[in-house]
Amino acid sequence: MEQLSVINTITVPEGMEVTAERVRDEYLSYFSKQEGFVSSVFYKSICRESDGSLKYINTIVWESYAHFERVVNKGFRSEHGENNDGMKVLGRGFPEPITVSPGQYVVVG
Repeated sequence: MEQLSVINTITVPEGMEVTAERVRDEYLSYFSKQEGFVSSVFYKSICRESDGSLKYINTIVWESYAHFERVVNKGFRSEHGENNDGMKVLGRGFPEPITVSPGQYVVVG
């Protein structure tokens, strides 16, 4: 079974950093209780973008793609990204104008 890393780039407008960090903490609390959760690391850029926003990187490692899929389940098909528990997954829990660019990766080397 190959581990899966979910790596999200999050663009946070100036003044919304506390909100973004609070939402990430809520996600971590939820995900860490799910079967197959391995670990998570949250990175914050030390430099602002030209528009004043900050980039964050959130990584969550799952035991396998199957574990990840069980947690996000119908979130892929839901307009609001809600899974079977009613949790907004796939980065959809961040309020606008915060944007999330999600991706799923495996280690190749």
